[in-house]
Amino acid sequence: MADNKIKYGLKNVYYAKLTYGTNGEETYATPVRIPGAVNLEVDASGDTNNFYADDVIYWKSNANNGYEGSLEVALIPDSFRTDILGEVTDTNEVMWEYSDREPAEFALLFEFQGDQNAVRHSFLRCSATRAAVNGATKEDSITPQTETLNLSAMPRISDNLVKGKCDATKSPTQYEAWFTTVTLPA
Repeated sequence: MADNKIKYGLKNVYYAKLTYGTNGEETYATPVRIPGAVNLEVDASGDTNNFYADDVIYWKSNANNGYEGSLEVALIPDSFRTDILGEVTDTNEVMWEYSDREPAEFALLFEFQGDQNAVRHSFLRCSATRAAVNGATKEDSITPQTETLNLSAMPRISDNLVKGKCDATKSPTQYEAWFTTVTLPA
């Protein structure tokens, strides 16, 4: 099958909580679906440094600091709020946000459609900030309100991995398992 000429259609968004062992080894929980994906927009983060000598760019360095951006969804699931954002549900089933809770890191897995085939992606070390609280009154028709998480996708501490992607035609076994476990380099 040929390579894609275009991509479109964000779907199959998952998160997998990232934890660190006593010696720093990274472990991922089983991926959990975030339903209602609307938009993912992340920009590359990092600087280019030019060193000039002999009146030309003599040496150039590029820093890959990952990506910064946002994920817009219909509603942030309660599981993400507790697993990643650190919110707590009490015995009365009331969810509480505390100011002193640090968000957990996680992998973000997602898929884009293409004209030939879908491609699955992963950011291996992400952090997210709380979403704004907003809403609007119902008028003549109902207009859904969305929620947006601000994301940072950073290099992993152990090996500097940032991102992976998988095409069904090139790696069918990895493609099928993409949302059941976090795939890492062979």
